[in-house]
Amino acid sequence: MNSEAARIGLLHNLELWVPDLSTARPRWHWLFGSLGYEQFQSWDNGVSYRLGPTYIVLEQSPALIEGSHQRAEPGSTTSPSTPDPALTLTNWFKTHDDRAGT
Repeated sequence: MNSEAARIGLLHNLELWVPDLSTARPRWHWLFGSLGYEQFQSWDNGVSYRLGPTYIVLEQSPALIEGSHQRAEPGSTTSPSTPDPALTLTNWFKTHDDRAGT
């Protein structure tokens, strides 16, 4: 790995679990596209986007528990470094639905 890549860090892959793929897909698709990612693969419960060696998977997962949040389970959380819940990605999407085409 070259020194520039080590300094800024590289993301190999990211997997995002969502409770409803049909709702989440358009909300994420425009964002990934605006960041330069292109749709790569698609299957019944998911879709992947790729930019160079990096890929992102958006997948409807049966491991999500509807209607509740468990800290140790997958999902959106507010970390101690983000004390304002309005700064979470989930709330950002709720306020930017017009860009997502929904």
